[in-house]
Amino acid sequence: MNDQRLVAEYAARLTAIVESSDDAIVSKDLEGIIRTWNQGAERLFGYSADEAIGKAALVLMPEDRKEEEAAILRRIRNGERIEPFETVRQRKDGTLINVSLRISPVNDADGNIVGASTIARDITERRRLEEQQNLLVREMVHRLNNTLAIVQAIASQTLRSASLAERSAFFGRLQTLASAQDLLSVENWKQVRLQDVLERALAPFQRDRIEFDGPAAIWLDAGNVAVVSMALHELATNAAKYGALSNATGRVVVRWRLRDDLTPPRLSITWRETGGPPVEPPAQRGFGSLLLDRAVEGNVGEARLAFNREGVECNLEFSL
Repeated sequence: MNDQRLVAEYAARLTAIVESSDDAIVSKDLEGIIRTWNQGAERLFGYSADEAIGKAALVLMPEDRKEEEAAILRRIRNGERIEPFETVRQRKDGTLINVSLRISPVNDADGNIVGASTIARDITERRRLEEQQNLLVREMVHRLNNTLAIVQAIASQTLRSASLAERSAFFGRLQTLASAQDLLSVENWKQVRLQDVLERALAPFQRDRIEFDGPAAIWLDAGNVAVVSMALHELATNAAKYGALSNATGRVVVRWRLRDDLTPPRLSITWRETGGPPVEPPAQRGFGSLLLDRAVEGNVGEARLAFNREGVECNLEFSL
């Protein structure tokens, strides 16, 4: 008797939790027929429990999403796990809503799968805010590109007396900076994978002669993306003029690792050239060396540049 009372209390408590949830909680059998429907589902989809129970769950699917239901039922029957996902569903009045879904199998007392339980959450407002944010980001990128174009136009007039090489170097730096901003805009100005930054910065050079070696799961925050891009651009430009990329046999290896033995941890990036012409240390420091120092030091780091006879080597370290 006590066991029956405990079971009844547990069932009542579970029912109360489901009914009071703000999320839509719906169960259906293996044929896709709705069997339970809570108040959250009434509010989200517009159907009362009497209207929904006994109907096929396809009633909630827009025409272009009908195939989702068959795929979901097939995976549930096979006992496959369904990761949470976002999709679109249709309300009783025909309007479409963005929802996130969590779908789990329902088992009977013997452990057999007899249906599926779905928790649906309305994410329409979140999607609207994301679209608004993306619109602002696109506008900001547009304005930044316009500003860089104006800078380039002013520079073209101002640097008329400069050599072609000097003008090319200046415009190359501007383009590298613009490319770094483009990468950030794709990731909503938060962080970018280091390898993507390296690929973009070194794309104008002989990429087939540049080897990457480092973990893929290293991400740069917004403040470091431009720093790394500009630093690698300067190193590659120098290599193309005088170093390993100036002949037919030279190569470059770019290695990176996270130094978690330090507090706070630091990212270490090493640029090493081999196979190029013998290196002679420059008589004076050029703009590239100054840029490396200023940029990295500004991000709580350091740059070490060595003009070894067998090839230039540079190590960048900064806090993440």
